[in-house]
Amino acid sequence: MDFILSLLAGGFSALLEYLSAHVIACLVPAFFIAGAISVFLDPYIVTKYFGSKVNPFVSYSIASISGFILAVCSCTVLPLFAGIYKRGGGIGPAVTFLYSGPAISILAVSLSAGVLGYDIGIARAIFAIIFSILIGLIMAYLFRKDKPDTAQQITSLPADTAAKRPLYQTLIYFGSLIAILIFASAKNIPVFLLALLVLLFCLWRFFNMSQIKEWLSETWRFVKLIFPWLVGGIFIAGVLKTLIPADFITSYVGSNNPVSNLIASLSGALLYFATLTEVPIVKAFVDLGMAKGPALALLLAGPAVSLPGFLVIRKILGNRKALTYIGLVIISSSLAGFIFGIF
Repeated sequence: MDFILSLLAGGFSALLEYLSAHVIACLVPAFFIAGAISVFLDPYIVTKYFGSKVNPFVSYSIASISGFILAVCSCTVLPLFAGIYKRGGGIGPAVTFLYSGPAISILAVSLSAGVLGYDIGIARAIFAIIFSILIGLIMAYLFRKDKPDTAQQITSLPADTAAKRPLYQTLIYFGSLIAILIFASAKNIPVFLLALLVLLFCLWRFFNMSQIKEWLSETWRFVKLIFPWLVGGIFIAGVLKTLIPADFITSYVGSNNPVSNLIASLSGALLYFATLTEVPIVKAFVDLGMAKGPALALLLAGPAVSLPGFLVIRKILGNRKALTYIGLVIISSSLAGFIFGIF
């Protein structure tokens, strides 16, 4: 009984610490940005450039950074990937988006930086972009003779209602949101309040009430979709921190070497991490002695692939392509972690 109580105490302690330290300053602004991206940036403009006939420089560049633009997470990237590939998108840009998307969403980057440090948050985004492009290019070369099941290309672009707003208004609006996120996390109250005033001015001058309601509704959708899983993940991380001996972590992933990074990548590929739950779980492992290199490897591999995710990817791509993709994810995540751990 005492053992169970200690596990529960560890879970609740981690939950209270996390909620008090990160939710208001980090996660709440990120939810509002994700909602704004979802409402005011047309995703079709991005996915339009994933077609196999598009210039590779354009398609791979957009695919590697579109996770930030689209605010995708690990629970939404799979159906988007399926839609891109089945509608004629090249396999290279499609898997580039699949690997990079969840790792560089505004929620993933801001939460990783806020909880684990700006170095690992920035490294997560940079390595996800670089290795996602490499994986996409390798997949495109290996399976260059294969064709998607359908040849329907994404060629037409529907009218973009958001395009009627002048660009400077959109830039000021998103700039104020990003400034709120940055300076709230940095606890710079004067600049945070200034950014908040700019945001309120934007809402008053540039948007009508129906648009504001739509933004708030989409933000709330993200909260309902992600926050319950995140709370559960934080609680589990606290339990694991209480349950797992520190010497167990230090023995296997406590140093930066190829084997420890490979173990972390394999663990990420086998386990299932609901949206953003990988961050508090990795934080628990870091507190127990996990080195930063394996921590990054786990952060990169976890959202990109899992056993449930493999079943979906296998259904879309087939066994050969799915296994190749997963192997490349594990290798690239291990290499990224090892490189990051050196510096």
